[in-house]
Amino acid sequence: MAKPKAKKQTKGRPVKRGLPWFAWLAIVLGVVAAVALIRTSPASKPASLSHPSEFRAAIIDQLHSLQPNVAFISNVTAQLEDYGFEVDLYQGDAVTVDLYRRVPGHSYELIIFRAHSGLLGSEGEAIYRTCLFANEPYRETKHVTEQLTDQLAMVRIDQNHPWVFAIGDRFVTQTMEGQFDNTIIIMMGCSCLYLDDLAQAFIGKGASAYLAWDATVDLGYVDEATPYLIELLCEGTLTLEEAVGNTMKEKGPDPNYGALLKYHPQNIGNRTVAELLH
Repeated sequence: MAKPKAKKQTKGRPVKRGLPWFAWLAIVLGVVAAVALIRTSPASKPASLSHPSEFRAAIIDQLHSLQPNVAFISNVTAQLEDYGFEVDLYQGDAVTVDLYRRVPGHSYELIIFRAHSGLLGSEGEAIYRTCLFANEPYRETKHVTEQLTDQLAMVRIDQNHPWVFAIGDRFVTQTMEGQFDNTIIIMMGCSCLYLDDLAQAFIGKGASAYLAWDATVDLGYVDEATPYLIELLCEGTLTLEEAVGNTMKEKGPDPNYGALLKYHPQNIGNRTVAELLH
């Protein structure tokens, strides 16, 4: 840059000098840097409408005591946190009837149930309801009212495992405290959409979507398919129908039992996660 010529002084009267050119240059550069800092500072960025930090999610890992999967929990937690969820984790013996009773009151926007489930029916009789396992040992003298009103069941995985409590649709509608607020429910257990009784109960309690498999599933398969589903849902651009369809296309039905991932109710397939949560 050429140096500007100095002004001639008028005799007997000093000339008022301004700041040198290099001082003005320093000021200008400082202002530009300050503006750039303000524009790029994380504190000055507006909160994303599609990834609000106030969203809360829960992973209810009833299977942890028998079949833990640390990698699954870490992967799914990271995916949800990247979207903007604050994630709570309940594992093993913490998964009780009382936890299920209180879960609507925690105001979660998304809940993943990594839990055993099954279809209840007496031998030789038709299946009549879906049950979601807790990790609470069964006792005749506990939760008596809920047992007498057919809200709870006595269940076990097989003859080598103890009896525990399981909740059914009546427990959701009659005993769960509070309401869900457009919560997305993801069931990882067996046959949670073979019937729609449990799905209808959660939707009636305020959930916006209920995703589950329609037959028996192998845990290794569902532990792999669910993170893929979560990844697609958290992209933010895919509808529920697209995310479920792409999961089935990529992972396929359960290789041993043929279970398919479905959602309920059917009229929500054209919505994204952000639309389901509002």
